[in-house]
Amino acid sequence: MEELRQEEITSALLKTIKKKIKTIGRRVRIMEVCGTHTMTVYRYGLKNLLEEAGVELLSGPGCPVCITPDEYHEIVIDLLTKRDKMIVATFGDMTRVPTSRGSLQTAVPAPSSFLKIVYSPIEALQLAQNYPDYEIVLFGAGFETTIPSLAFTIKEAQARSLRNFSLLAACWLIPPPLRAILESGEVGLDGFLYPGHVSAIIGSAPYRFIAEEFKIAGAITGFEPNDILLGIIATLDQIINGIPEVAIEYCRAVSVEGNPKALALMAEVFEVKDAFWRGLGFIPQSGLTLKNQFEEFDTLKRFSLNLIPSKKSFNPACRCGEVLRGLIQPTQCSLYERLCRPESPYGPCMVSFEGACLIYYKFGQRGKS
Repeated sequence: MEELRQEEITSALLKTIKKKIKTIGRRVRIMEVCGTHTMTVYRYGLKNLLEEAGVELLSGPGCPVCITPDEYHEIVIDLLTKRDKMIVATFGDMTRVPTSRGSLQTAVPAPSSFLKIVYSPIEALQLAQNYPDYEIVLFGAGFETTIPSLAFTIKEAQARSLRNFSLLAACWLIPPPLRAILESGEVGLDGFLYPGHVSAIIGSAPYRFIAEEFKIAGAITGFEPNDILLGIIATLDQIINGIPEVAIEYCRAVSVEGNPKALALMAEVFEVKDAFWRGLGFIPQSGLTLKNQFEEFDTLKRFSLNLIPSKKSFNPACRCGEVLRGLIQPTQCSLYERLCRPESPYGPCMVSFEGACLIYYKFGQRGKS
């Protein structure tokens, strides 16, 4: 792992990138899909170094907190504030997302109800066992990385006959929004850095359409600084050779077929549906919902709730949606830093640790475009 952070190797890789850019003869635009990749790029100062080398990196929709529409949060806020003996369990980032009804963190629970931050979905089952007279709602958001653990939790709830537990599933699939971005034609891309964690589950095959249909290069890569550079080099090689593919530059965690057990578990518990993404709108076959045999654990069905996401934002000035599509940098939003900061976020991109706006702010991209 030391080699993946050594400055000497970083310098050598950057020189290689510069040479390949000269061979291509123009600047290259690559989207790093995953928010953790964005974190690495800025934390280690790669953004400016790559721009000097001729590579422009754009952030993509790889932050589940960021792309979950307000309506999901508002339904959970209603459950917490209007029902007694209700426990809402969710991950920490999800509690701070601002909506027209405030955030989960600022919501005042109904008498005897409360909010619980969990670090694993399975903790919500322990709450259900410890509080048998309460309704426990797990607000579970995530991509293919998190979804297997949610599926396992549902199967455990069924095995333990927990009748006071349900899941509000904000579950999203990564490949479909990449198609949506490409089909929109809004942003010109030469390549993708595909997410390492997600790809450890799904493998490389789900991205092949990007190379085959759109003729765009790409590489799956890890999360160390030199991982990122190796992924970029693999992508540049494809551009030079004119043969786009899905290279795996994260072989220590990712295989072509992914994780068959995790995929089987997801398929057993969930089924694919059309879904609405913040900033991207409705995307066919991009979300998951519980299958009929597990519907007793579906929060929406348990409480007869109607969730209808809309394109409207409670704060139209927030340009988080454009950031998620790679159309603008966070610093191009008029709210950034001036009004929107980590302690007072106006949108989820300034909330999540994988959000581009928070990453820009945290690692010194203040007042820069």
